[in-house]
Formats: sequence, C-alpha cells, structure tokens
Amino acid sequence: MLTLKLYIDCFQNNQGQFDRQVPFTIFDRSTNRQIGQPEIAPFSEERRISYDPNSNPCITNPPSDICYNLRFYYKEIELPNTPQGYIISFQRCCRIAGIRNISGNSDDTGATYFCEIPGTDILPSNEHNSSPVVSGNDAVAICAGTNFTFDFSASDGTEKDSLSYALCSAYNGGGQTQGENCYTCPTPNPAAPPPYITLPYRPSFPGSTPLGINVSIDPKTGIVRGTAPVDVGQYVVSACISEFRNGKLINIHRKDIHLTISDCLPLKAVLAPDYKFCDDFLVTFQNGQMNPAGSLYIWNYGDGTKPDTANTALGGVEHRYADTGSYTVKLKVILAGGQCLDSTTTIAKVYPGFFPGFIANGSCLLTPFSFVDTTFSRYGNVIRWNWDFGDETSTTDVSELRNPVYKYNTLGFKTVTLNVESQFGCTGTATAQIEVRDKPNLVLPFKDTLICSIDTLPLIANAPGTLNPTFSWTPGTNILNANTANPLVFPKTTTTYSVTLNDNGCVATDNILVRVVDEVTLSTAPDTTICLTDPVMLRAFGDGLRYEWSPAVSMNDPQSRTPFVTPTTTTVYTVTSRIGNCFKTDELMVRTVPYPGANAGQDVFICYDDTTQLNATIAGSAFTWTPANSLIDAQSLNPLAYPRRSTAYVLTVTDNIGCPKPGRDTVFVGVRPPVRAFAGNDTSIVVGQPLQLNARGGDIYQWSPSFGLNASNINNPVANLSQNQTYQVRVSTPEDCFAFDTINITVFKTNPDIFVPNAFTPGRTANAIFRPIPVGISQFDYFRIYNRYGQMVFSTSEAGRGWDGRIGGKEQGTGSYVWMVQGRDFTGKMIFKKGTVVLIR
Repeated sequence: MLTLKLYIDCFQNNQGQFDRQVPFTIFDRSTNRQIGQPEIAPFSEERRISYDPNSNPCITNPPSDICYNLRFYYKEIELPNTPQGYIISFQRCCRIAGIRNISGNSDDTGATYFCEIPGTDILPSNEHNSSPVVSGNDAVAICAGTNFTFDFSASDGTEKDSLSYALCSAYNGGGQTQGENCYTCPTPNPAAPPPYITLPYRPSFPGSTPLGINVSIDPKTGIVRGTAPVDVGQYVVSACISEFRNGKLINIHRKDIHLTISDCLPLKAVLAPDYKFCDDFLVTFQNGQMNPAGSLYIWNYGDGTKPDTANTALGGVEHRYADTGSYTVKLKVILAGGQCLDSTTTIAKVYPGFFPGFIANGSCLLTPFSFVDTTFSRYGNVIRWNWDFGDETSTTDVSELRNPVYKYNTLGFKTVTLNVESQFGCTGTATAQIEVRDKPNLVLPFKDTLICSIDTLPLIANAPGTLNPTFSWTPGTNILNANTANPLVFPKTTTTYSVTLNDNGCVATDNILVRVVDEVTLSTAPDTTICLTDPVMLRAFGDGLRYEWSPAVSMNDPQSRTPFVTPTTTTVYTVTSRIGNCFKTDELMVRTVPYPGANAGQDVFICYDDTTQLNATIAGSAFTWTPANSLIDAQSLNPLAYPRRSTAYVLTVTDNIGCPKPGRDTVFVGVRPPVRAFAGNDTSIVVGQPLQLNARGGDIYQWSPSFGLNASNINNPVANLSQNQTYQVRVSTPEDCFAFDTINITVFKTNPDIFVPNAFTPGRTANAIFRPIPVGISQFDYFRIYNRYGQMVFSTSEAGRGWDGRIGGKEQGTGSYVWMVQGRDFTGKMIFKKGTVVLIR
C-alpha cells in the first residue's frame, strides 16, 4: 500500500492546488527506467492541523497563521521481486512565494516526493519493509531568534529497524524543464525519472542546515533544536531518516515540510555556559533573549548572598562579589503567577585584574624580532599564548610560546596580536603595530651643535625597538667610551663624529657635527627710547647657545634671545650669553618717556540748536580737535561746540620730548532732539462739560493760565470752563530743552450737539470743506455722505475731517447730498442727526 501525505498551507491553499487524484510513476532502481504507466491514486481524506494561539500562555504575540491541510492519497500496487528494487515518485509544481531559505522566486520551484523499495540484493524475498512513520506535531510555534525544538522522530512499527536522522536537501519538481521533457503542468504525468534536482538554497541556508548553522538535528532522536533565524517567514526543512537492519542500510525515508518562523516571544531562561569577569568584582548579568512583558527574573549568585529580582526586558542585574572564585549562578524566569517558568544555570568565573600586553624588540628585515609577554594577572598565571605576527606573506606566522622570536620577510608595518588565557579562564587580547625597516632605527637628538674649546660634550644615540644594538663612534681622538651609545667628546677644533649601529648584522649610520669656538661672540641692539607702558623687544646677537637677561621684572622670557619687556622706568638690561662654560656679557638701556597727557573734559548733553563750551587740559607741546567743523575757535583748549547731532570730540596731544605717539581723550556732546510741543487741536464744548486736555512732546509740562484747570504741571489736566479760553503749554526735557503750543477752547451755552452746515463751496477760500462741528461731544462715531443714488461718497470717524467735494479725485457738480452723523456727549448720551447739504460750484 502506497500512502502520499501532502502538507498544504491553509492560507496559501486554493482550489488550483486540490488534486482529485495523483499519479505515482514507478522506476527501476538500478536503471531509472520507467516501468509501465503511472498508477493513479485517488484523494481519500483531509485533516487540518493548526497551532492554537491560546494553547501556551508563555508566548507573547503567539502566531495565528500556522495551519496545514493534510491530504491523503492511497494506492495498492503489487510489484514483482527484483534484485535492485524500485523508486516510486510523485511531482508537484508551485511552492509558496517568499520562502526565506530559497534563492530567487520560490513560487517558481516545485517538489518531488519519492520512496525507495529495496530489492532482494538488500532484503531477502521473505523479508518485508515499511517506511518509518513520523509522529511529531507539525503545527508548533517557533519564535524568531529564540531557542526551540521540533520533533522529526519516527517509529518503525513491528520491524524495529534502527533509525538515524539527518537534515538534507529537498527536491525541485513539477513545472521545471528537465532534459527533453517539459513538465510545465502542475502535476506531471508521468513524473521525471531520477536523479532529481535539489532546491536552489541560499548559501547561508543549505539543505544540511536549512535554518542556519545554529540549528541541528539529533541523529539518534530526530529532535531538531537550536536558535531560530531572526528573519520571520517560512523555511523549507527536509529530514532524511535512514533505516538500518542488522547494521545494513536498507532504505532512506524523507519528510519535507515548510516551517514558519514567527515574531512571537517565548518565555526562556537563556545563559551562556560560563562567564568570565576579569576586570572588576562588580559584574553584570542579563538573560540571553527578550521575554514576554511581566516576566520576573530571580537571580541566585551562588555566593551565599540573597537572591535579586528584576522585571526589565532582559532582567539585567549588577552584583558585587566579595572574593574571587567560580560561582554557580542560577536564573529562574516566571510569568503569570508561576504558571510559566523556566530556569538555567551558568558558571561565573570572577578573577579581576587581568591586563594583556607585550613589548616588541627588533627593527630590520631578515633579523629576528623578539616579543616579550607583559600580561599582568592578579589571580592565577597565564597558561596559554597565541601570537599572530601579522606577516601577510606567511600562514605560519603564529606561535604558542610565551616569548617567541620571529623573522619577517617584507618591509612595512605589521599588526601583531597576542591572545592570552589565565588558569582561571580569563582571556584577553593585546595588539600593537611594529615597523619592519631595511635598516635599524637610529635616532640622534641633534645633528649639529656648538661647544667651547674647554668643554666636554656627551653625544647621545638611541635605537628604539632593536634587540641587541652595538654602537661605534669615529674618529677615535678626543673621545671617551667610543663603543657605547653615549660617548664623551672634547674636540679642540670643529669635528664631525660618525656613529654606526649594528643590530645583529643590520647596520645604520649617521653623523653629528660638533663646532668648536674659543670664545663667545655677543652684541646687543642700540639703546632705545620708548613710550611709557609700551612693550619693546630686546635683541642679542652672537653664537651663544643660552641667554640670561636681568632684571627679569616685566619680561616675558628671560632665557630668550629676543624677549619682550614692559619697563616702568628707564632701565639698563644686562644679557649673558653662554656656550658651555664660556660666556660673555653686554647691556643696553631702554629710556621711557611718558605719553602726552590729554583731558578733553566731562561729557555733556545740550538742547537742539544750542551751544556748549569745552574745557580741556593737556601735558604736551601741541594739540588738535576733531571734528572741528562744529567748533568755534578750534585752536583753543576751550572752544564753543554747536553740533546739530550728538558728537564725540577727540583731543589729540603730541610732544617733542621723545615719545612719538600721541595722547588722546574724547568728550561726548549729546544733542537732544527738538522738542515738538503739542497742546491739542482747538475744540468746542458746552457749559458744564469737563474737558480732558492731553499735551505731548516732552517730559515736563506747565500750563498757563491755570484758571479752570485741576492741575497746571501735568500733561493731561481737566478743564471746567464757562467761557471761551486759550491755554498755552510749555513742554520741556530734564535738560530744560523746551517749546510752546496753544489750544483754543470755544464754550457754547447750549446742550451738547453736532452742528452741520447746509451748503458748501469746494474750491473757494471760505467754506470749501463740508464738515460737522461737534459741541460737547466726547466720542465721535461717524460722519457719512450719500449721493442721490444711495452710494456713500465720504465717511470718517475723526472729528474735524470733512468732504472736499471729490469722488475718486474727480470734482462733483452742483447738487444735493444726504448726510448722517452720530456721536456721544460727555454724559454718554447718543446724538444722531441727518439732513441734506447743497454743493455749490
């Protein structure tokens, strides 16, 4: 009996994938030749298996799209015994789109399923075999980036053959062109003959590791476990189950399924097998994966201290150990009141004070470099060294010695890496860059120097990075310790000393010129005169190597050849120049002369169009004022200034007693702007109406006469009048800059009203503007004029304004117009009037 079980994704399923019957094609196992016509197996039954999102409260965001329709096809076939046996195949096109471990468009791929029936050369004719039956639950939740297990285990019924499991490649199938036959139909009939083409897996997900290198199958149990890929989606996973009978392989059975990696989050306690803390006693732990919200982490540090709890996403904690040691750390993760729980353990190796390091000695090509391990380990010893000398020309540039030696074959910079490990498991890495040269690194602190004939000079040579340097100096006269890095020389004439550095046959040479003199030459700049408080540079000339100036008061650098000094009085400066024990002294005088004195006087403010006198004093022989165009008698120290705007006058004073620079001082004459006094527009009131005056233009106000005013020294007094009155107001500033203005007040002995004339004559000298006359009106609302068509030709809310008889700039002819006016008197009563006016040309 042949049984075909097809897994059809519930959410990718459609009627086009539903086959009422399928063809089984039979091939000779030895020749791959088709035998007879395909056997047709009818559809028999369908079962649905799916993952229940509510089945596991320990998973956050559980997947809801894991569902398979299992379709079963059965066919009973009788085949004669043959030595090699048979292969029975079924092919189908069109896997689902977007499979993550398949290259290209996965919906262009198909599937080939087959079983092998062993022949009599493998099983005697009196023995039978049935394929293993995979029994695991296929609808499981696998969360991206987390640990999981999946069951591919199978049972072998009564035969009890030994089973071995391996992940293997699935096969392509229907819809693919193979050889001369084109299998573009969904279900090829007959199927293509073996051998079959595997699916085009992505390089990082081959058939042997279809979920990545972190997932594997147990060859004895068939359990797949590991860390799922981080990319969500479906993956093709195929397991090969090998049957062994009496130690002999008799059959390989395959199961091909699409596993879904979901973005869910399971509860897991995940820790590495061990942790090494080699920096500090204060250590940190955290869980190896995110857990559902509300997870509680309980940490036991294994040192007898009380456990800690944390409820952050990774349960991170800090703990300070009191002593070194290896501690068993336990982590328990609990969710939903203890309904979900997971735990794990790890080893914490706490041995702080581990600092990797090394030094390298050597410099030349084809001469050995020595490397010395300087790693410091406070607890325990270093037991392993792994050196990588960074030689790009060799694959054997490594060593496990503590202090190795290596010879390079090429020039240039090399990056040397040392990995070390202590007996307590502390590991670390140190790196350094060294340079391989064609000659050793010879360094001289100077190449040319000067000494006195009575002196002895130490020469200095350095060879940084060399292993066994030797030095030799020439010539051999007037020299001590000529075969050391630091000889003493005492030449009586100028001599060039040559040094040769030999580092294991690698040679470098260089020279030092020692110039010899019998005495020091020294001179200074001539004596000078400066303005008091000015800095000046002192100059010394000669061949001295060191200089000392005195006195050093107010000097920036007494050891400089050219220091700056700011003397406060005439001073004689002495300089001593030295070459070794030889010296010479010279001096120069700096005479100080005060700056000319200038005092332009006190700043002052004046009124616009006013004049003020300047009062200056000087200490010098001549002076000038600038600007002079607004001064009377600018050649005097007491000129009259009449600026029209604020001006700064500069007094410049010169002298003839040695200071060439002028003295300057400034006096500021501020000019207040003109006072614009305004008492207000002339107005009319009625008897008994209080009138609020409102002057402006300055800071100080004085009204006259004071008759009828409640105050005369403010800008806004209230007037109560029974007759016509004219007031004058004096407006001034704090500097008493002032101006006057008047206001005429007409008092009507009537009730408050608005008087409007009945005619006006535009263009004439009198009565040219048509305007209302408000009397006793405190608020003027509007004045409007309309033509005979009802169009408004003029409007204003400003008392005193009127119409000039124009509309849009165009003069209007003789005619009648309607007007309306409204305002409120000082008691708040509204006054409204309307009428007609005649425009007369």
